Amino acid sequence: MINHSREQIIDALLHEHQYTSHDDFNDNTMNDAQYHSFLQSLTLDQLIAETCTDDTFTLDEFMFAYS
Repeated sequence: MINHSREQIIDALLHEHQYTSHDDFNDNTMNDAQYHSFLQSLTLDQLIAETCTDDTFTLDEFMFAYS
């Protein structure tokens, strides 16, 4: 059972992206607007897959860390 809305997951993924790409000067990294647009195009199942969560690092833990 998923306790998080699509928008909450998108927000958390965007925060993770901002955190992990803050010091990344790679020109191939999407900027925030591009990544947000990409996330908007994904289904809920694809968004959850994008979090790379599993039994060790759960979606709830991801949401706590990046919300």
